[in-house]
Amino acid sequence: MRTEKDSLGQLEIPDNSYYGINSIRSAINFPNSGEKVNLYLIKAYLQVKLAAAETNYKCGLLFKEKYDAIDEAIRKLIKETDADIDKGTREIYDKIITDPYQGGAGTSLNMNINEIITNTALELLGKEKGDYASINPLDDVNMSQSTNDTFPTSLKIASIYLLRQFADSLSVLQNSLQKKEEEFKSILKLGRTQLQDAVPITLGQEFGAYAQAIARDRWRIYNAEERLRSVNLGGTAVGNSVAAPKEYVLNVNSILKKITKLPIAKSEDLIDATQNLDMFVEVHGIIKAAAVSLIKISNDLRFLSSGPSGGIGEINLSPKQAGSTIMPGKVNPVILENTIQLCELVKGHDLIIANLAGSGNLELNPFIPMLGHLFLKSIEQLNACTKNLAANCIDEISANAERCKLNLINSSAIAASLISTFGYETIQELVNYAHKNNIPFVKALMKSKLLSENEMYNLISKDLGIKIE
Repeated sequence: MRTEKDSLGQLEIPDNSYYGINSIRSAINFPNSGEKVNLYLIKAYLQVKLAAAETNYKCGLLFKEKYDAIDEAIRKLIKETDADIDKGTREIYDKIITDPYQGGAGTSLNMNINEIITNTALELLGKEKGDYASINPLDDVNMSQSTNDTFPTSLKIASIYLLRQFADSLSVLQNSLQKKEEEFKSILKLGRTQLQDAVPITLGQEFGAYAQAIARDRWRIYNAEERLRSVNLGGTAVGNSVAAPKEYVLNVNSILKKITKLPIAKSEDLIDATQNLDMFVEVHGIIKAAAVSLIKISNDLRFLSSGPSGGIGEINLSPKQAGSTIMPGKVNPVILENTIQLCELVKGHDLIIANLAGSGNLELNPFIPMLGHLFLKSIEQLNACTKNLAANCIDEISANAERCKLNLINSSAIAASLISTFGYETIQELVNYAHKNNIPFVKALMKSKLLSENEMYNLISKDLGIKIE
């Protein structure tokens, strides 16, 4: 064990630990939620530290030996984090031990990052971990910085990375829906408004409408990145750049832009960018809108596939797992149910994020750790369920054309498509006859000999502007 001390006293730290006393205090102070700091936030934070170290070196504030070790250490840690992202592993969490739900506006995470960079750099120099006289977490790694400018900047970078992934997933889902639009373009079916029979539509048109909704979400998500490109790095504690040299403030963001390859820029008002988090509320509202679209589509597909024998049954979902421990053969729409639940969670996050953003005081919002964690969590959850919805549900949907036809011809709603040809009063008489005799409208139509069933289909399809094959 090694002994480390701070202003509150001293603690014993395992010799092989890359984290230090501040990280240990965080682990002691905050309950273990069972969740971990988002990997993209860790990566982004390391990139911020990399930009700060390079800027401090170029400004003559950090000597070459220390800078070289710190730079190499950060790059090593970024590589480890990237490996976890790519492979789905969690090895970096042996070093990042702070809980995402932490007090202190993110200071615990900042210090955890500072400590693992320091001890990695010391190891590279052949020195003992904890030898902070050689490289110091605060004086060297945190030079010219504050939690209050590094945390929001890191959160915005992580958010942009994840938003781009989500936009790509929405594009995949849109493509899946458009393929079904084309596949089902000739399948006439009953439309429904307020869950009641309505005028005919094609199954392809329904899927086309879903595709358009997702296209709007994709475009909104793509454009939302713009709201997050303005960062407050260089503002330090409250945005007025106390303890950061002017040369550092002027250059650190351009270096960060080079490192991240993202179109970020220094905010025009660093004080505003330090204390206000409304841009996260705005962007999460766009994320929530995508969740709402996914819920609506999922509920529609559950309804259209219901039964299958005793319900609507107009589409077939691919069976994924046994649906009951007591009803043999029952299969449930589990992918759709999973999607709805995750999207509802995102809607809950939206309320919490709005409340937290409004709860900041004066020059700082201390609740950014939870706000940021839920923001990133929302994007990751929607990204995952969007990909899953496309691959494990939409792509495998088939049409029950016979059920679509049966439901259509058994409904008097098709009468509306015949009014322009035969007149309202004539069709009204047929509807009344069908209701009075408790027979499907199509039978009443056939009895009238106004037209055959095929002629009726052709007339409806002409009215809809489609070709029935």
